[in-house]
Amino acid sequence: MQIPDINNDADNGMLRPDAFKGKTIIVTGGGTGLGKAMGTYFLKLGANLIITSRKLDVLQKTAAEMEAETGGKVLALSCDVRNYPEVENVLNKAIETFGSVNAIVNNAAGNFISPTERLSANAFSTIIDIVLKGSVNCSLAIGKYWIRENMPGNILNIITTYAFTGSAYVVPSACAKGGVLAMTRSLAAEWGRHQIRTNAIAPGPFPTKGAWERLLPGEMAEKFDFKNRVPLKRVGKHQEIANLAAYLISDYSGYINGDVITIDGGEWLQGAGQFNGLEMITNDMWDGIEQLTRSAGGK
Repeated sequence: MQIPDINNDADNGMLRPDAFKGKTIIVTGGGTGLGKAMGTYFLKLGANLIITSRKLDVLQKTAAEMEAETGGKVLALSCDVRNYPEVENVLNKAIETFGSVNAIVNNAAGNFISPTERLSANAFSTIIDIVLKGSVNCSLAIGKYWIRENMPGNILNIITTYAFTGSAYVVPSACAKGGVLAMTRSLAAEWGRHQIRTNAIAPGPFPTKGAWERLLPGEMAEKFDFKNRVPLKRVGKHQEIANLAAYLISDYSGYINGDVITIDGGEWLQGAGQFNGLEMITNDMWDGIEQLTRSAGGK
C-alpha cells in the first residue's frame, strides 16, 4: 500500500510566535536530535534557551546554528546530569544570564539495545544514572529554586512508551524511564500546590541520526523499519513533538498536571492487541475465513 506524504500545518509550528516571550527554558540533551528540535521551536516562540550535554563542542555548534536560524539567545553549558553540583551550576548560570528559569525539559538519555545477560552491571547502572538519576537531579535542583523563590514552574520529562509497557532488549532504559514516569506523577501531586506542573511525553519512533544509527546500525535499520509497526505507517516528524512539548510547558496547558502524553502514531497499541497483526491477511484470505465462520454458524 502506498502511504501518502503527510504535509500539514504541523510543519509550521503550533503556537503564536510570541508565546514564550520573556520565558527561559533549559533543555538537557539539547545539542542534537529531539532536544535540538524542541529547543529550536522554543526559540522561535520567543524563549531564552539553555542547552546542556557533556559535549561542549557539539553544544556550541548547535547554539550557533539555532541563533542563526531564529535570532534568539542560546546559552550552551556542559553538564553531566549525573553530577548534582554540575546541574546546580547550570541553574545558577542560567539565572545569572537571563534572570530566572521558567521550565526544564529533562531530555538527556542513553540506551543500549542488547540481550540483558550481555550487559555488565556498570553498563546497566550507567543508563539508570543518566536517565533516572539525571532527571531527579535536574527536577530537584530547579524545583527547590522555584519553591524558594515562590515561582511557578514547569517540568517536562521525555520518557518512552515502554516506560509503562516494558520492553525486551532495552531493560535498563525501561527501568529508568519507568522511574521517571513515577517521579512525574508523584511530583505533580506534591508540588502542584506550589504551582509547579510536572508532565511527560512518551514518543514513539522519531528518527534521529545519531541515536538511531547507534541503536540499529547498517542493514538492521532497514530490516527493523519502525514505520511498519505504526498504524499510521510513518514515523514522527520532529516538529510534531516540538509542538507538543511547547504546548505542555505553555500557559495554554495550565490545567494539565501529572499526565503522560503518548505521541507514537498508535505504535504501542498496535503491539498491545492480540489480533492487530491480522492486517497482513489479504481479502481472499478473509473471504475464506468468512466462509468457514458461516459454515460453523458464527454469522
